[in-house]
Amino acid sequence: MDLKLKDKVVVVTGGGGAIGSAIAKSFAGEGAKVVVTGRTVATLEAIVNEVREAGGVAEAITCDVSQKESCEELVKKTVEKFGALDVLINNAGINGGPEYRKKIYDYDDALWDRIMGCDLNGVYYMSKYAVRQMRTQETKGNIINISSIAGVLPLRLQVGFTAAKAGVINMSKAMAIELADEGIRVNVICPGSIMFEGTRKLFYANKETADKMMDAIPMHRPGEPEDIGAATCFLASDVLASYITGDVMVIDGGWTSSIRTF
Repeated sequence: MDLKLKDKVVVVTGGGGAIGSAIAKSFAGEGAKVVVTGRTVATLEAIVNEVREAGGVAEAITCDVSQKESCEELVKKTVEKFGALDVLINNAGINGGPEYRKKIYDYDDALWDRIMGCDLNGVYYMSKYAVRQMRTQETKGNIINISSIAGVLPLRLQVGFTAAKAGVINMSKAMAIELADEGIRVNVICPGSIMFEGTRKLFYANKETADKMMDAIPMHRPGEPEDIGAATCFLASDVLASYITGDVMVIDGGWTSSIRTF
């Protein structure tokens, strides 16, 4: 099926990670022009080269989403390069390794600030400047924010990440209400356990921990980054999702629908 994403200009923040790169490749596969953004030039360029070698159109632009000036500049450079900004995927996010898993009275203040700066403020800044651009265009576009099941089902010892991701969900719903009559759709994706290097080290390196997690997931397996890529293309498509805004799509193998939590 033609999703009508060909030549759409798509910005993917956090494009250097496993989920971000899968999202970028999914859109490029549909013929979109993709801007992959993050803070590490070499990583971004490697992904862009993969997209181009597969026949896609992509550009790497560095950006620190925790800094509003950087976000504004990213939007400006995107429009200068491609003439528009049709789809924004706010995927950039940080959490912290096992050493940061602590109760609130021992939680690291610097980590809290970093998480809020990237995971919550970054969504706000990027959305603000993207919407300003989208409102000037004939085809208004849409925004897809990557939250987490932590925003739906609070996870132990992750108070900062949980708070930020819950904030992303309600911010997105508020934006959807505000922007609906201007033709801009806003939706949320909440991934569960997605298999990539970070989660492999965090959850799957230890067999006991991995077994507990698989037992908590009704499908008894992790998801793949490509599952998130496919979902973003679905939500961005006006062929399939033109009447969907303010939605929270949970992609977790049934985890949050189960009474068993990990």
